[in-house]
Amino acid sequence: MSAKKTRIMYIEDKSEGLNGPARIGRVTFSKSGQSARYRGRTFQRLGGHGFKANYFDTETGDHFWISGPRKDGLDRLYEGSAKPVEIDADISEEYWSTIRGRQA
Repeated sequence: MSAKKTRIMYIEDKSEGLNGPARIGRVTFSKSGQSARYRGRTFQRLGGHGFKANYFDTETGDHFWISGPRKDGLDRLYEGSAKPVEIDADISEEYWSTIRGRQA
């Protein structure tokens, strides 16, 4: 049995508009890559059928934008949101060193 693929990702909730709450955290992907799990939630790919979203929560139907984090930190799809992007504590050090390239 192979280990599931995990990756640090940017996750933005689009259920309430274009600039929703956003986090950086470790996401676990299915073998096919068509679904992802994060914090007990399962997300399924929209397959190009979403409006500014690429996944939906399989339980609630809420839309999300999930993508790899950018080195420059400009992860939001739309600039101008005053809402901060939260970074999960368990990946914070790895995010800042590996993704953002900052030394401790």
